[in-house]
Amino acid sequence: MLIHPWDASHEDAEWQQWLSAHDFGQLAVTGPPGEAPYVQPLHFAYDPELDEAVTHLARPNPLWSALERNPAVLLSVVDDYTFIPGPWQAAPEGPPEHGTPTSFYAAVQLHCTAHVVDDPTEKAALLNRQLGHFQPEGGSARVAAGEEPYGRMLSGIRGIRLEVTDVRAKFKYAEKKPVEVQDRIAADLAARGGPRDAAALAVQRHRRGL
Repeated sequence: MLIHPWDASHEDAEWQQWLSAHDFGQLAVTGPPGEAPYVQPLHFAYDPELDEAVTHLARPNPLWSALERNPAVLLSVVDDYTFIPGPWQAAPEGPPEHGTPTSFYAAVQLHCTAHVVDDPTEKAALLNRQLGHFQPEGGSARVAAGEEPYGRMLSGIRGIRLEVTDVRAKFKYAEKKPVEVQDRIAADLAARGGPRDAAALAVQRHRRGL
């Protein structure tokens, strides 16, 4: 992923805060020789203090043999994206039709070493971490090995602990453009009100300190 200086995360806290609200991504795993990588959509829970993410998948998933061959994986998360028409990006002194269309988006890529979790007690602890993230208000029984209601289901899944080794974060929101152009884009996003325009506008404004 190409990251220009003006698109880079201002600090680690910026991408960590963004990631805390974006917990669905795609796990890319090296495929067999001559084949494309495996890409698995999944929910995950990221812990900035431990610098790791946890998730789980069904035991029949084809990723397991790939992880055994190569535990180096990439967890990719992209959101708050929207299309920006060319005229919105036109230079203040130029004709609108000379503007260049582009995309706004935020992306965080976690380079990780994957550790497969098979011990029932460790799997239960991993699942409880996920429940604590996705259901902090409770409402479900805690997972415990050999206990109802989930104990018997543990054999059907395998856990994954993703140890983060590197992070690439990008926030592409026209920060290289003149302030007048950035203001125009913000106003046009607000006026258009498309499905993802409000989210993209919120990130743009946050990046500008507004």
